[in-house]
Amino acid sequence: METVQSQFTSSGCHQCANNPGLDFDFTMAFQPIVDIAKQKVFGYEALVRGPNNEAAYSVISRVNDDNRYAFDQSCRVKAIALAAKLNLQSILSINFLPNAIYQPERCIRTTLAAAREYGFPTERIMFEFTESEKITDSGHVKRVVEYYRELGFITAIDDFGAGYAGLGLLANFQTDLIKLDMELIRNIDRDDTRQVIVTHLLGICHQLKIRCLAEGIETPGEMQWLKGAGVELMQGYLFAKPGFECLPEVAFP
Repeated sequence: METVQSQFTSSGCHQCANNPGLDFDFTMAFQPIVDIAKQKVFGYEALVRGPNNEAAYSVISRVNDDNRYAFDQSCRVKAIALAAKLNLQSILSINFLPNAIYQPERCIRTTLAAAREYGFPTERIMFEFTESEKITDSGHVKRVVEYYRELGFITAIDDFGAGYAGLGLLANFQTDLIKLDMELIRNIDRDDTRQVIVTHLLGICHQLKIRCLAEGIETPGEMQWLKGAGVELMQGYLFAKPGFECLPEVAFP
């Protein structure tokens, strides 16, 4: 059986094989995603951190066009390895960079090898890509998402409503989930405009059979309004802050 390292260095993709490695180290923190209706943990999002719990920016700022692929692949492997070590029994959500994927069929091999090596079921892996990153080729992202879904991965659009494409992405392809950006959520219980926008987004997603997850929940008021609007999946400081290399306990208000 091929190891993660052998897959990483011989994926069969010319661009992948010729990308340099990383000259910096990083690790992961985990933040819970809760199912408020069931009062249980739905999963954990893996968030990049420096080796001594430095902020994500200290790592992300070192990513460039030359090392983007190596960074994306390393994020996946580190997240899977640490989740397995921590005995994570729910969904593992991993952020990925669409622009770092050249050939979906080949670039996924390292992820599959890591899942096998660490014994983490692929059906419990969710890949989310940020809508706030400028996407130059939506057709390419569509192919990636559709291929990942064929393999049994869960897919999600992160930071929905914060970026460049918005509803245009949903017109071209649909993920399993969308994560409503925290800017749409902030003070929504006291903001009529945000309530109108989010209500309509929820209606669109319901008709498209896409599940919604609200991120950045900080107050009981925000949680209660979203719960009343039919949102079941939530994430934010109200429930738990990210835990450095650990799975933090959840506080259900």
